[in-house]
Amino acid sequence: MKVLMTGSSGLVGTALTEALAREGHAVVRLVRSGSGKKGNGKPANKEAENRKKLAEARDPAANTTAVAWNPNTCDLEGEPFGAEQAKVEGADAVINLAGASIAGESWSEERKALLRSSRVQFTRELLCALEKLSARPKTLVSASAIGYYGNRGDEVLTEESKPGEEFLARLAQEWEAEAVKAEALGMRVVRTRFGIILAKHGGALPQVMRPFQFFAGGRIGSGQQWMSWITLRDTVEVIRLVLLNRAISGALNVVAPSPVRNAEFVRELGRAMHRPAVVPAPGFALKFALGEMAEALLLASQRVMPSRLRQLGHKFEHSDLSSALVALLSPTQ
Repeated sequence: MKVLMTGSSGLVGTALTEALAREGHAVVRLVRSGSGKKGNGKPANKEAENRKKLAEARDPAANTTAVAWNPNTCDLEGEPFGAEQAKVEGADAVINLAGASIAGESWSEERKALLRSSRVQFTRELLCALEKLSARPKTLVSASAIGYYGNRGDEVLTEESKPGEEFLARLAQEWEAEAVKAEALGMRVVRTRFGIILAKHGGALPQVMRPFQFFAGGRIGSGQQWMSWITLRDTVEVIRLVLLNRAISGALNVVAPSPVRNAEFVRELGRAMHRPAVVPAPGFALKFALGEMAEALLLASQRVMPSRLRQLGHKFEHSDLSSALVALLSPTQ
């Protein structure tokens, strides 16, 4: 199988690229070449930027290659991938994982605009480029998130549940709506709504672990908010399933079948780390320090179930939090 991938340098993209390459699949990493401007708005040296991005993306795996692509030039004449167009043609699938970090900075209006453009606009430009290919991919796997559902208390959420109304919910809705447009190009579209992805060396878990390392860990806010999680390895396996099973389309909750309340999560984490979980982080203090971002990422409650994966009979490597954390924090990991 030949797979195109955006966001290949992220947590999921790195693990997925390695897994697919090991299995003998050809992975073409679409590496953002930049829009010709640096972060401060000054013009950048495009050629130097291209070389840097390609060098960073170069992988020793024989089945992995990188192609530079500027997502802001789709409307220009010519082939969107330039001289390397042939490397992109004839792919079986494209996996779209690109998007600026939700937790990277506080949510100023400027930051919100970046979060949106790096998802919605980027996906729009990707589809524009794919439309120009002579041999388009048959499948688009496009990232989304359980933030789609918003803050829902104890409500059990499935793929059929209505979306929320907060910023992250609206963002996910726009993101998914853009991806669905690929159906008009004859592509099967799967919208993967990722939960909290647990990995020892990346994502949210190391951040949550940090206060425990100083014996200062504990529940966040009331501790009653639901957390829907999944391990990185199970995340990769779900995406592999989606690539291979052409009967899967539409929304797919990528979460383990056992969400837990925050109080239970920190208790199990403390047990796995051999640390107490007795120092709470007050919700009002988090709201004061982080504003809207704290409400959405730390205090919101989302009790999400992998209903469609259950219907498909999918088996998770880690379906309960305790065994997942023990495995993740094992010295051999």
